Amino acid sequence: MLKQLPVKKEYLFIAAVIVLLLISYQFAFKKTLEAWQISKQLKTQIAQASDLSIQPAYLDRKNANLSKIIGFYKTDTVAFRSNIINTISSIAEMENVKLSEVPLQDPLYHSAKFIIQKLSFEGDFFALTKVLNKLQLTTAIGLVRSVTYRIPKERTGASRERIILEIYLEQAR
Repeated sequence: MLKQLPVKKEYLFIAAVIVLLLISYQFAFKKTLEAWQISKQLKTQIAQASDLSIQPAYLDRKNANLSKIIGFYKTDTVAFRSNIINTISSIAEMENVKLSEVPLQDPLYHSAKFIIQKLSFEGDFFALTKVLNKLQLTTAIGLVRSVTYRIPKERTGASRERIILEIYLEQAR
């Protein structure tokens, strides 16, 4: 039967080799290549799992250390406010100006980024202006956001030259 085919034996041999290679690929080599790819993927996963940044105990130690460092930089807002008010009152005292009113902190003046603090001073115009200038030049107490000069409603003979200065200071959080 093979002798009757008009094809040369060399071509049949090549075709038989190709068919044999396809069959052997399907049954042996294909599974070997898939196993090799799975092995490669598992090795990369093991390499990532051995990384220190993924280990939970390491992350817990790192978190505890960062919490300690942050604790050093936290400020007590009451002590911070007290220090600022002491600084402002000493500036006012140098110019013979009275720090007449420091109201409680109003939650309306608070935001995520800053706190606005209202302060009232009493004195003559030029002394109040000097205090305002020194407050603007002083660092770490905040920025002057608004200034209002006003004359008190009741004016007696002794308080003729008394003026009230209201300052709103903006302090970053």
